[in-house]
Amino acid sequence: MVPLLVALLFLCLGAEAVDRSNFKTCEQSSFCKRQRELKPGQSPYRALLDTLELSDSRITLQLINDNNKVRLLLELYRLHGNMTRVKINELKPLKPRYEVPDVLITDPPTEPMTLVAQDENGLVLSLGVDEQRVIVSARPFRLDIVEGPTVLLSLNSRGLLTFEHLRLRKDTISHKITSTVGSMWDSIKSDEQAVKEEEDKPGMWEETFKTHSDSKPNGPSSISLDFSFPGVDHVYGIPEHADTLKLRNTDGGDPYRLYNLDVFQYELHNLMALYGAVPVIISHNTERTMGIFWLNAAETWVDISSSTAGKTVFGKMMDFVQGSSEVPQTDVRWISESGIIDVFVLLGPTPNDVFAQYASLTGTQAFPSLSTLGYHQCRWNYNDKEDVKTVDEGFDKHDIPCDFIWLDIEHTDGKRYFTWDPHKFAQPKEMLQGLMDKKRKMVAIVDPHIKVDSGYNINNEIRSKSFYVKTKDGADYEGWCWPGNSGYPDFTNPEMRAWWASKFAYDQYEGSMENLFIWNDMNEPSVFNGPEVTMHKDALHGSWEHRDVHNIYGLYVQKATSEGLIQRSGGVERPFVLTRAFFAGSQRYGAVWTGDNAAEWGHLKISIPMCLSLGLVGISFCGADVGGFFKHPSTELLVRWYQAGAYQPFFRAHAHLDTPRREPWLFGPDNTALIREAVRQRYALLPFWYQLFYNAYRTGQPVMRALWVEYPKEPATFVIEDEYLLGKDLLVHPVTDEGAKGVTAYLPGKGEIWYDVHTFQKHKGAQNLYIPVTMSSIPVFQRGGSIISRKNRVRRSSTCMENDPYTLYVALSPQGTAEGEIYIDDFHTFNFEKEKQFIHRHLHFSDNTLSSNQTVTYKHSTVVILDCGSVCVLLGCEAQS
Repeated sequence: MVPLLVALLFLCLGAEAVDRSNFKTCEQSSFCKRQRELKPGQSPYRALLDTLELSDSRITLQLINDNNKVRLLLELYRLHGNMTRVKINELKPLKPRYEVPDVLITDPPTEPMTLVAQDENGLVLSLGVDEQRVIVSARPFRLDIVEGPTVLLSLNSRGLLTFEHLRLRKDTISHKITSTVGSMWDSIKSDEQAVKEEEDKPGMWEETFKTHSDSKPNGPSSISLDFSFPGVDHVYGIPEHADTLKLRNTDGGDPYRLYNLDVFQYELHNLMALYGAVPVIISHNTERTMGIFWLNAAETWVDISSSTAGKTVFGKMMDFVQGSSEVPQTDVRWISESGIIDVFVLLGPTPNDVFAQYASLTGTQAFPSLSTLGYHQCRWNYNDKEDVKTVDEGFDKHDIPCDFIWLDIEHTDGKRYFTWDPHKFAQPKEMLQGLMDKKRKMVAIVDPHIKVDSGYNINNEIRSKSFYVKTKDGADYEGWCWPGNSGYPDFTNPEMRAWWASKFAYDQYEGSMENLFIWNDMNEPSVFNGPEVTMHKDALHGSWEHRDVHNIYGLYVQKATSEGLIQRSGGVERPFVLTRAFFAGSQRYGAVWTGDNAAEWGHLKISIPMCLSLGLVGISFCGADVGGFFKHPSTELLVRWYQAGAYQPFFRAHAHLDTPRREPWLFGPDNTALIREAVRQRYALLPFWYQLFYNAYRTGQPVMRALWVEYPKEPATFVIEDEYLLGKDLLVHPVTDEGAKGVTAYLPGKGEIWYDVHTFQKHKGAQNLYIPVTMSSIPVFQRGGSIISRKNRVRRSSTCMENDPYTLYVALSPQGTAEGEIYIDDFHTFNFEKEKQFIHRHLHFSDNTLSSNQTVTYKHSTVVILDCGSVCVLLGCEAQS
């Protein structure tokens, strides 16, 4: 059976593109289809103003569906930091509905609201910031957030709020409701009318997709809410999709889908779901940036459409929005299969404000060790210990820096994770020690599917502790993955996560050492013989169905693994864990990559907007498989991909089992030299990368940034996705077209100047600049007025460079000044946080003098000053404040 399954899988892997028939469209997802059949402007929901309760921390208000008389409870919070939280749940559900835990880093602090006005049509609340108000209209229910005369955001302005309440199935009870149930409903309804249930529709109580059945024991439970952004043409976010940076209008097609799935060789410019899901949208225009965080872990679809604003709410409070003028408007509708409505409105007003607001809710990017920012060499699979040694020596022979060598699933004993193949990797510690002697490290894969084998202690322990996900009937859930028949640990269970973390201890994970780190793949979770290659939705995690928790499963896997690596060092060492599946908050636990891409020019291009989108929603540590996972790249594509990857946050080459070997020295000496130079450019910039990641950890600002983030009032930047900024000071325009003889880069900022980092030539901002390119070209520009730290003495690994001198590149502004930062710590422990052992200095250059805001000496440094295209090099100087 297993050989047959594997043969079928390789058949799929070898296909030219994803088989779309394996994955649902909105039409095939019954709740999405039901919700999309609703027409705007026919909302049955009414606010019951006499139920208003106002406390120091929140207001509550009941809503009623006038069609079926079911009541909902609206909770409204003003949060510290210019955010508003809106929660809507059933007032008295038949059973609790799932509310997502563990994503928010703390219970968000609230601030008081005051009631400004109320009449029979609605009420007005003050948010206490810059004339901000919340206006609640009663019939139909609508909520508007305004600032002075400007409507910032509207909820349910299109009337698409829907809340499918939990109910008893008609064919399981008498049509005449029993006295017990009737009594319950009587306590909910507001008048003497009986609850009027809508007619059952296909898919409400069971659903079949291909050969898979979903029993839906709780019946229909989907939710929907629409949001309108007046004056907005551009929205971004909701990764992961292989699509444009600016989100597209979905009218007439499928919505964007958020549902973590194992998609082989995904298509480009397709709105279908991929491996991760972050339910955050960011709106932007020249006046304001805002965000919506839809905290729901169930399957979610997001519709985006354009319309016109200029609509009214109630009474005199909204007279200022009446009139004939029309302005652009973007409408966003969220549709989730289960759970509650729990939404955070991030009111900005600047991009950095939105990043800080979201970080205050879900945390910032984990601060990685310096070595993880170096180059990673991976393939499926390095054959044995000798193969690893040969690859390691190849980097030294060809003078190419490298920090990590990776092992995929074939390193294990029969796909039993936490083990080593007894023949190919019989002495893992000897192999790891060999790498450690070179100041290099290793990453091994540990996937969250466990081989069902009575001789495998990991399986036996999980089963004995009842830690596996269960079927709807209470048995251990089993499905097919790489080991064959597999169990799936229930990572939503904190006891399971604690047990999993304990398995990374050095005395538990036999053969592991402190230079071994972890890769969590297949954690969507991937189930080869499951519906849509994932877990059945009616599987059980304790009392919750998988449909409730699906999108958070991968986060929990990475969280448990990360905590295990921290614990094994006694809390001293920073972990490194790469994950394929992710959710809001995953940034706290490590890095992500864009999954199983292909060796095609389009996949190289799409890696830029994919990582930019992730950065906008908090996940900065992102990269794509250099060279493409599937297929075999041409030498030109491979070189260009190394050049692009060297300037993306996570820099790893990876390849499929069936592809020819492609270590960077296998394509002839000329191409080896080009790749070597790209990797060396990466290593020279490691001090700058490290500082950017420290700032991301502190502030939530993305490392790799869309141009509009730093130039929010410059419309020319709003749709640019073929170039980007690293921090605010380096602009990168990789060459991503086959046979390119030149690229056109947009240099932003009227009145600013940019220096070509290779030639030091100066260029004015706010212009399109044509740049002739050769195969050695990587167009990169440094912003005038900035100071960037480098290490120009490149060695075989980042650890070898730790004590080498820093070089400060000073690019003068038109005023002849420059500013920057430098950050230094021990590069791998938590001592920067626990013991405050670090140096972080603000640098300033003017009048040919370099100073910092505190007394500090930069020993054995080089300062390169860029001004008017000339270069002044002060070798071996000591620059003192």
